[in-house]
This record gives sequence, C-alpha cells and structure tokens, in this order.
Amino acid sequence: MTTTRFAPSPTGHIHVGNLRTALMNYLIARKTGGTFILRLDDTDRERSKQEYADGIQRDLEWLGLQWDRIERQSDRLDRYAEAADQLRAAGRLYEVFETPTELDLKRKKQLNMGKPPVYDRAGLNLSDEDRARLRTEGREGYWRFRLDQERIEWPDGIIGDVSIDAASVSDPVLIRADGQVLYTFASSVDDVDMGVTDIVRGADHVTNTATQIQIIKALGGTPPRFAHHSLLTGPQGEELSKRLGTLSLRDLREKGVAPEALLSLMARLGSNQPVALRMSLDELAEGFDLDQFGASPTKFDAEDLWPLTRERNQHLPYEAVRDRIAAMGVPDDIAEQFWSVARQNITRLDDLGEWWTLMRDGAQPVIAPEDAEFVAQALAMLPARPWTGATWGEWTGAVKASTGRKGKGLFMPLRKALTGMDHGPEMGELMPLLQRVPAAER
Repeated sequence: MTTTRFAPSPTGHIHVGNLRTALMNYLIARKTGGTFILRLDDTDRERSKQEYADGIQRDLEWLGLQWDRIERQSDRLDRYAEAADQLRAAGRLYEVFETPTELDLKRKKQLNMGKPPVYDRAGLNLSDEDRARLRTEGREGYWRFRLDQERIEWPDGIIGDVSIDAASVSDPVLIRADGQVLYTFASSVDDVDMGVTDIVRGADHVTNTATQIQIIKALGGTPPRFAHHSLLTGPQGEELSKRLGTLSLRDLREKGVAPEALLSLMARLGSNQPVALRMSLDELAEGFDLDQFGASPTKFDAEDLWPLTRERNQHLPYEAVRDRIAAMGVPDDIAEQFWSVARQNITRLDDLGEWWTLMRDGAQPVIAPEDAEFVAQALAMLPARPWTGATWGEWTGAVKASTGRKGKGLFMPLRKALTGMDHGPEMGELMPLLQRVPAAER
C-alpha cells in the first residue's frame, strides 16, 4: 500500500513551491488508492503558530487536497527521545560543543587548505571528563548523527540514479542544545513509524535524503522511494525563493485564482505534458506520472493562472454560482440569464460585480463628438421597454434605415452609449438585462 506525506512547518503561509510538493504526493497516493498524510512539522516551538497550522489546512481544503489523517510532531516528542536513545546506544549519536563561531573558523581553515568544509568529528574524541569540563565552562552540548562514510545511493524517481559520498557531508545535527529535535531526525523517525513508502520533495533536499537514508536504516527502517522535483524560478529564470511570500496560496485565493487553475498548472509544470484545465483531481491523477518530469529548473509565471481561471469560471454551471449571484442582489427572475450573459466576459468571479453594477445602475455613456448627433437620433428611436433578445436587432435595423450608417460605424457608437465600453456581451443578450440606460434618460 502506497503511503505519502506532505510535511509543512506551520511557521508561515504555504506557497506555490509547497503546493507542488503536496500535490505530487497527493496524486501518487490517490492514483494507487493509498494513504496521504498531512504531517505538521511543528517542533520549532518559537516559530510554529496555530494560526499557520489552521491556514495550511484551509489552503489544502480550498484545493480539495483532503488528507487521510493528520499528524503533529509536537505530539511525538517522547517518541523522538526514545529513538535518540536507540541511536546513542548504537553509537550513532554523539554530543558536540562547538559554537557557531568555532565552526565557522574551522570551515574557513579547511577552505584555505583546499579541503571540503566538513565537520571534523572532534566531538567523537571527547572523554567524559572533557564533556564535564565544557559544561562547567557554560557550554551546552548538542547532538550529531555519525554517518557511515560510504557512498549513499538510490534510484531517484525524477533525477535518476543518485550517488553521494557520505565522507563529503558533515555529520548532521539532529538535536539542538535546547533539546529541540530538528527536521532531519524527526522526519526520519516519522517516516519509519508511519510506514511512508514514497516521498516527493524539492531538489534542494537531495543531501538531506542521503543522510536520512542512513538515519532510517540505523533506526531499523526501510528507506522510502524518493523523487526530487525541480525548483521553481521566475518567468525569466530568476530566483523565485525571494518572491514566494507573495505567491502564498492564501494570497492567490484572495486575488481570485480558481483552485482548478492552480492545480492544473502545478500538476504539469516541469513535465513533458501540456498544461490543460482539468476540473477534478481524479482527472489530474489519471494522467500523472513522475517519469514525465525533468530535473531542470522550472519557470513559473503567476500570469499563466489567469487564462486557466477564466476558462474554469466560464464553464461553471449556474448552480455553482447561484448563491454568489443572489448575494449580489440580482433578482431571481433574471439571475440565470445574467450568468449566461456575464460568464463569457469575466476572468475572476469577483468580476461579476462589475457587470451587475453596469446592468443595475447603467453606465456613463461614452459618445465621441462626431457621433453625438447620430446617437441622439438613434436614442430617440429606442423602443419602449420591456426589451427582448430581438430588440437590439430591430432597433439598429431601424436606425440603419433612417441614418444610412452601417457596420462598426452603426453598432460601436450605440454600444458605447449604452454600456460605456467598446467590448462586452452580445448586445442582443445584454439589452433585456439593462435596468437603466442613462444615455436614454437625458
């Protein structure tokens, strides 16, 4: 049985980069009938906030990414302590005392000597007396995992075969001096205990994966299948990480991006499949395969979300927007007709408000000086209400016969006089919905 997880830290709002990871893991689980776990990596007591945890769940629910169960690392601290004792007993976890300044000096010295800046394992040589002395000096110990210095290899689901020499990697810190369990350790314990079989995450985690494979094995577990998706860049290939704060799912939702648009783009971005609107997660899962994705950095342009949002909104049935339209004050007897006319002229659903304002209150007429006499003559011929779908054609036909105008010279001045715009719905469909026409009231 396939088990995947999405493991965000509730220290901020999740963004499009996080979504890519969540969606890939979700689709793998759904495609195989497996389990998708939402795991809140909230061991950072200072930065983790309940409001962010709530926001993450709200964002995923908006997208329809429903988890099968939710886990919180803050509920598992006793389990991490137990696992740490297991690693200590096996000689894989050792205490160190270097300060950040001392580590920085060591790195600089290694670089000056042309050596890789890897931790020198000085902590392994400390005696009990040494550690006691350091504590009396006010030093606080923290804990590193002792890597087996061999090649760590795995067949990656996206980037292919990976081989990393553990000797080129510093023994990772797993537990801070204040007792906080760090991501690399807590995540490994959880993946073992929760039976995670597949993990998709960003290419910036490749080195983490190498160390976590050894941690998982040291805990007696079997490493999951790993795949590392490409990192996102801006549309010109620029670094996107500095802008991700403005690309939070919360902000995109508030701007009016449709969930189906966001999912459709993120499920195909970086793959060899064209982006096309899909109206359900089942449709996305059906065509999803990690083999379709490449390892090269992937360009993301938020502007690509708007054509997909427009397409999605224009295909919504009236039942999907009935309540929204009623809340705007559109009378029941014309609500469905209003949607039929307005839907082809919106991108965001919020744009419906502008069309109802136009239909309810009328528009400031736009009349060019050279058309003023013609428009006045035409408006004098405007039939009395009620207007029907045939009114526009009958009226313009009569105006054409009376004035000799035709084509754009006939239709455009009249459209701009009635709507204040040079574009919009078919006038035959719009006229029956116009509650007021200020130009005709002059």
